[in-house]
Amino acid sequence: FAADGQCVQVNEAAIAYLKTRPEIDQTRIGLLGHSEGGIIAPLVASRNTDVAFLVLLAAPGVRGDELLLAQETLIEASMGAPAEVSAARRANMRRAMDAAMAAPTPEAASAAVRALGDQLSASSIQERELLARQLGDPAVLYLLRYDPAPPLRLVKCPVLAINGSKDVQVPAAIDLPGLRAGLAGNPAARIEELPGLNHLFQTAQTGALAEYPQIEETMSPAALTLIGDWVLAVTKRP
Repeated sequence: FAADGQCVQVNEAAIAYLKTRPEIDQTRIGLLGHSEGGIIAPLVASRNTDVAFLVLLAAPGVRGDELLLAQETLIEASMGAPAEVSAARRANMRRAMDAAMAAPTPEAASAAVRALGDQLSASSIQERELLARQLGDPAVLYLLRYDPAPPLRLVKCPVLAINGSKDVQVPAAIDLPGLRAGLAGNPAARIEELPGLNHLFQTAQTGALAEYPQIEETMSPAALTLIGDWVLAVTKRP
């Protein structure tokens, strides 16, 4: 997807610029990526040896379609949706995603979802049309098909990857195993689940999206301390 390619180029340009600055230690330039930024950071590090370390915050560790299904389930549960309703919607989403991902173009993806018709049970015409438009978006299709494992396997620098236990957008239960598998060959990778934190790494009660603006805390001090201490440790001179 063009946007990710552009983001990689922007980050590489930023690294190149930092290397020209006399006050910057060229051997200690790192990247921090949150959520979708956690896709970009490994892509940059997998092809740029100037990246000294990575901090990945709620970075995708499994393919996008699997992540979206888990996300939908948890978000609906946090909103109080009955289990049977959530299961029906999840089945519809799986059918629609499979049809869209198999299509050769975004336009064909939308058409393929529309063609499912009544196979998308208990859904209105309006819901089907919205789903067809969403899954025909090139950016959405890219994310559904994106597998983070290959670039993660190429990352050789130290990595800190953390998820909050109450994250409903990038659920730790499926995400951290994917990150561990992708980074299994990297002895300098540290992967942790932080209890009680949501997708924004705020201390949360439920992790629900509606709770985000109700929390005064910008980011958990525990998360900030962990990140700061880890960066200092991996960049410390012998």
